[in-house]
Amino acid sequence: MRVSGHPVTSPPIVSAVSSADSRVVAALGAVYLIWGSTYLAMRIAVESLPPFMMASVRFLLVGVVLLAFLRTRGAPAPTRREWVASLPVGVLMFVLGNGTVAMAETHISSGIAAVVCGTMPLCAAAMGPLFGERATPREWLGLSLGFAGVAVLGLGRELRAEPAWAALLLVAPVAWAAGSMLARKLPLPKGLMSAATQMITGGAVMALVSAGLGERVPAELPLRAGLAWLYLCIFGSLIAYSAYTWLLRETRPAVATSYSYVNPAIAVVMGTVLAGEALTVEVIVAVLLIVSATAMVVLGRAPRATVRPVSASQ
Repeated sequence: MRVSGHPVTSPPIVSAVSSADSRVVAALGAVYLIWGSTYLAMRIAVESLPPFMMASVRFLLVGVVLLAFLRTRGAPAPTRREWVASLPVGVLMFVLGNGTVAMAETHISSGIAAVVCGTMPLCAAAMGPLFGERATPREWLGLSLGFAGVAVLGLGRELRAEPAWAALLLVAPVAWAAGSMLARKLPLPKGLMSAATQMITGGAVMALVSAGLGERVPAELPLRAGLAWLYLCIFGSLIAYSAYTWLLRETRPAVATSYSYVNPAIAVVMGTVLAGEALTVEVIVAVLLIVSATAMVVLGRAPRATVRPVSASQ
C-alpha cells in the first residue's frame, strides 16, 4: 500500500509489540494445554509402569539432558553447596510432590488429582507466615474458598471410596508449596540450572524409594504407556517448563502463574472427554471454587513478588 507515493510500513515498535504478544500467547498456550494434560498422561503411564520408577527415570533423564545442554551453552557447573541446597527442594517437589500424585493416580482419576493439586498456590499462601511472608486479607479469603472446594470434592464418591489414596494425594500440593517456599531461601543455581539440579536430586531419591518399595521393570511395556511417558518427558518437562521459565522472565508473575487456575479445568475436561472419567456435581463445584480462589490469590500478589515453578504434576 502507498500513500502520497510513499510505501506505508508498520512502525518497528508496533511489530516488536505484536511479536512479543504472539510469543506470550504461544508460551501461555503451551503451559496451559501441556501442563493441563500431564495429569491424564501420568494416569495412562502408571497403568503399566511403577509410579516412582516411572517418575525417577523421567526426571533423572530430563535433568541430565538439561544440565548438559546448559553447560554447552556456557552455564557454570553447580557448586557442591548448590547441589546440597537442591536436595531438600528436589525431595519436596518431586518425591513428595510429583511422586505422591503418580501413586495416587493408580487409584484416583486424573481430573480429581488435578483439582486437588490446583490448591498448591493456596497452600503456599497459607505457609507464608512460616517463611516470614504475611498473608493479606484477600489471600485468606482465597484460602477459605479454595479449601471449601477441597471439602466439597471430599464429599464425592471417588475420594470417599479411596480415603488412603485421597490422603496421599493431599500431600502433593502441601509438599510442592513447601518446596517452592524453601527454594526462595536456599542458595540454588540460577535459572534453568536450578531446575536441572532439583530434577536430578529428586529423581535420585525417587529411585531409592522405588527400590525400597520393591518396584520392578514390567516384562512388557504397552505402546500407550510408553508414549505417555515420552510425552511427560518431552512436552511436560522440557517444552512447557522452558515456556514457563520464559514467561517468568518476560511477563508479570500474575500472568506466568495463571496456569495454576487454568490447568485443573483443562485436566477435568480432558479426563472426561478422552478417558471417560466421571464429571459429577461435586467436581464442577470444586473446580469453580478452587479456580476462583487461586485466581484471587495469584492475581492479588504484589507485582514484585518472586515466584518459582509450581506444579505437582509436571
